[in-house]
Amino acid sequence: MFESFSIIFTIAALFNLINYKLLKLPTTIGLIILSLLLIIPITLSKTIFPEFYQFFCDIIVNADFKTLLLDGILSFLLFAGALHVNLEALAKEKKSILLFATLSVLISTFLVGGLMFFGAQLVGLELPFIHALLFGALISPTDPIAVMAILKKANIAESLGIKIEGESMFNDGIGVVVFSGILLIATATGEHSTAEIGAEIGTLFLEEAVGGLLYGLLIGFLGLKCIQSLKNNPQLAVMISLAVVMGGTAGAFMLHVSAPLTMVIAGLLIGHKIHVIEDKNPVQKAINSFWEILDDVFNGILFVLIGLAIHLLEFNTNYILLGILAILIVLLARSISVFLPYSLLKHEEEKPIKTIVILTWGGLRGGISIALALSLSKELSGDLILHITYIIVLFSIIVQGLSIGKVVKKIYS
Repeated sequence: MFESFSIIFTIAALFNLINYKLLKLPTTIGLIILSLLLIIPITLSKTIFPEFYQFFCDIIVNADFKTLLLDGILSFLLFAGALHVNLEALAKEKKSILLFATLSVLISTFLVGGLMFFGAQLVGLELPFIHALLFGALISPTDPIAVMAILKKANIAESLGIKIEGESMFNDGIGVVVFSGILLIATATGEHSTAEIGAEIGTLFLEEAVGGLLYGLLIGFLGLKCIQSLKNNPQLAVMISLAVVMGGTAGAFMLHVSAPLTMVIAGLLIGHKIHVIEDKNPVQKAINSFWEILDDVFNGILFVLIGLAIHLLEFNTNYILLGILAILIVLLARSISVFLPYSLLKHEEEKPIKTIVILTWGGLRGGISIALALSLSKELSGDLILHITYIIVLFSIIVQGLSIGKVVKKIYS
């Protein structure tokens, strides 16, 4: 795995350089596009240099995308993102973020699931309803990594940016819990009653979501106290922040609480208290620089891997047709799922429909959806769901990511 990780990191570094010097696109989008272009010569080498092609395939397979993301770099990326979020601005939008991260995910899950069940039949594919709900659960949460990476250059209003950013950080953990709950139903045998399954899902929510929030506060508080005591030792302070993420994630797995929610809460708490953004002393500067670099490194690896792994899939006409239909379904479900909760709140803007449009188009999907799709077996329509998920993620990052700035400018011009 180390060899695969090293090679992918090297490719990511070179692609970052090419994008910075030539393409000048948002880093996430540039890496995806360059990775897709690299696939062309690699695919052509299959018949001419089969050993090289197989070597490259082994690199992607050995990288183990699902484990690498969900059990590894996701915690680092979420902590790094949360570390630099303005907690006071986040608190002002807490009602919106809470509704988007919970109610919107549930509404979207069932809307996408129901429409995909019928959509699959239209193109001649079989997708059982419970499997369609699994797809709805994994595709409904917006991806915090993709969102935060692209919104940096979108020039949207601060309050709207906080809504999208805050939602993406929290609905990730909630989405995983919803996905896990539906997965319990999909894999339950006839020996379990509806009441038993419901109790298990309720327990899962309490352990994962509530437990993750409380555990995040605990390790965030302990890490913060240690960092605040190290005013003249920035190197050790950085090491402590790294220990919060690594040790905190390991503890979350052992306690069966949500590691993503844990890292978001810990990052928000530490970032707010030490005011990382202001760079007032050596400790703040060191932590800020370290996590910015680490964020860029892991983002590069993640999105290069997303782009390169697509050549392992075998698309057919029906998969592509359903994938295109799924893009429309997901966008429709996204607009409805943000409009309904948004309509429950009081807003200052005269035309809230503008905000709904931006929230819809800015709700990007990314690696987390792919990782969850990879966790599904063939018996749970995993192959079909993975292909559809890939189509949506690529459309989301490239098309929506490239155009979100133009959409904002067009709406407010």
